[in-house]
Amino acid sequence: MSVWSLARGLILSRQRSPHSPVRIRAMCKEMKTSVLRLFPPDKNGPLNRDSPDGAQILHSTLKALKDGQVIAVPTDTIYGLACLAQNSEAIKRVYNIKGRNGNKPLAICVGEVQDIYKYCKVTVKEDLLKDLLPGPVTLVLERSETLNADLNPFTRLVGVRIPDHPFMRRLCQLCDEPLALTSANISTQSSTLAVHEFEELWPRVAVVVDGGPIADQSRLGSTVVDLSVPGRYRIIRPGCACSATVAILEKKYTLLEDSSS
Repeated sequence: MSVWSLARGLILSRQRSPHSPVRIRAMCKEMKTSVLRLFPPDKNGPLNRDSPDGAQILHSTLKALKDGQVIAVPTDTIYGLACLAQNSEAIKRVYNIKGRNGNKPLAICVGEVQDIYKYCKVTVKEDLLKDLLPGPVTLVLERSETLNADLNPFTRLVGVRIPDHPFMRRLCQLCDEPLALTSANISTQSSTLAVHEFEELWPRVAVVVDGGPIADQSRLGSTVVDLSVPGRYRIIRPGCACSATVAILEKKYTLLEDSSS
């Protein structure tokens, strides 16, 4: 039995037990990959970051990011791969791990609405940002000069997320810089809702944070909406929150749909 099959079996067995420890840690000697179990797995559950276990998981993931590594993390929609957006070599690793087309952009993830203003040129009201974020929405805005030029160098735009997930928000706050974020799967394959679904990627990342099954089972990912044109919006990907997002944009902020390609 491979170390990854053993680790997967341990994780699944722990998930079946309501009295499982806060985390389990599986180490691959060759790749030094850690699989860390968050508890409780419900995204709406509190993250006890002040406990030794919660603090250690945050410390381990933060260290891996600061070392230029790629990690796998839960969000409010699907599992994702993340690295520091300001680290060009780490960005290359993400593309290599996924086998992703280099002309497809990565989104960024921040911890607070105020962080968006540092990395994006915002032309909408701050209340609009707060109505949509944190949540299952990616807002596409014009990038600022502060953002790494090697991240999506083929476009002046960037998608920004604040997942409604306590672990991800706290991790971004501790990083104090944006994360580059994309789905944890091989390109062209389905999005993943549990860590065992992307087991083949484990050896290629430094840390896998197991937050349990994602509550939203649609696999649609976040709703991606372009807000870079003042007074207008354009849905790039319907995702899992399209109707609610459009209702806010049109009814509360009277934005018009931009149907141009």
